[in-house]
Amino acid sequence: MKKIDIFDVIGIGIGPFNLGMAALLEDKKEIEAVFFDETPSFNWHPGMLIEGADLQVPFLADLVTFADPTSRFSFINYLHKHNRLFAFYFFNRFDIPRREYNDYAQWVAGLLTNCRFGKKVVDVLDHDEGDNSYYEVVVQDRESNQLDHFFTRNVIVATGSKPMIPGDFDRFPSEDILHTSQYQYFEEALSEADSILITGSGQSAAEVFLDQLQKQQRGTPHLHWITRSSGFFQLEAGKLGQEVFSADYIDYFHKLPFEKRKNELPNLAQLRNGVEESTLHEIYDLLYHRSVHTNEPNVNIQANTEIKEIEKGSKGYIVHCHQWQQEESFTLTVDKVVLATGYQPSTPKWMQKFDKLIKWDADGRYAVTRDYRLVFKKERPHQIFTLTNLEHSHGPGATNLALSVQRNITIINQLTGKEVYPEQRNSVFQNFGVDQLNQKNQWS
Repeated sequence: MKKIDIFDVIGIGIGPFNLGMAALLEDKKEIEAVFFDETPSFNWHPGMLIEGADLQVPFLADLVTFADPTSRFSFINYLHKHNRLFAFYFFNRFDIPRREYNDYAQWVAGLLTNCRFGKKVVDVLDHDEGDNSYYEVVVQDRESNQLDHFFTRNVIVATGSKPMIPGDFDRFPSEDILHTSQYQYFEEALSEADSILITGSGQSAAEVFLDQLQKQQRGTPHLHWITRSSGFFQLEAGKLGQEVFSADYIDYFHKLPFEKRKNELPNLAQLRNGVEESTLHEIYDLLYHRSVHTNEPNVNIQANTEIKEIEKGSKGYIVHCHQWQQEESFTLTVDKVVLATGYQPSTPKWMQKFDKLIKWDADGRYAVTRDYRLVFKKERPHQIFTLTNLEHSHGPGATNLALSVQRNITIINQLTGKEVYPEQRNSVFQNFGVDQLNQKNQWS
């Protein structure tokens, strides 16, 4: 096999993380890269592109700006190319519509020559041959089922997450019991319901509840919003608190012992799992307006309550609920249930063959270096980088869109052995550890 046949890196999965990586590498001829995704085209959370819903990070958290503000793949250039720059200027906001972020990412995907959609990676074979080691990536064309083999020195796994559906709730028809990831696909079915139950307390649950509340006519559908959490709490948006979404904090977090990292994650939950203030305000204001001419809005909002079971009834579905603080159970009869139950990592089956070759953290999660490499028991020149399932190693910013660019910078510099893009530090006002304080004192 000729050397030219071997890529420097192959990316598996093309969500925002690997799409940003592809954009940063598109014009860097020193790295030969190709990216595969089984979907026919780029589409970011299409089931939750609700009109009026905004991205939860500022527009600067696009695919490339934190690495290269002059890149032709920036969000600002997207606006310029689509004659929307003046409209955005008068829009005068830092956050952008979620639909527009998706349009922007699709535009970037259409410009890239190193992204191949409709191609599913079905296997990765390890050829551990010392300095000449490489991976063989087996790719299936989704239309023809033809298998092709590609060779690479390094692999980047960014297969993202999949909906987390409790128990056996997926046994019901999707148009009746659905995850928020499918919400937009079943708008018509939901519009015919007389009663809808939404479960969850995060941003997705709040957006679905607000959307249905806005569509409510003469009290129909009756809306239930329940969560097993102890309340419907606001996402922490304090500026100093937000500094944990920085490379400086990742440096600090990654150096902590595993148990310290594990114990710290719940303390930072409000930075990731709450509802945006504007969404909560919009919900409350609408509820208040609806209460002017009626005794109360036709809604039931209740915390500390979890769904134990769902069964098909003669009319609709009987939902068995449990108020865990009072230790009391009750049932609700509804036509539809929307599960805002979050996501879990989507790890490819072929990765199991590496289980005995890599090191694991105490909780049975794979060990990951600061520069996002899986830690092999035996040192090797060919690496597997991962952008999936990193909370235990890199903290709450593991899924943050703004930090995705920083992650890509780190990996690109590791691949090339030089600083292709600057890895900026000392970028926040606070110190997370004594070593950072000492470094600042040295610089001052």
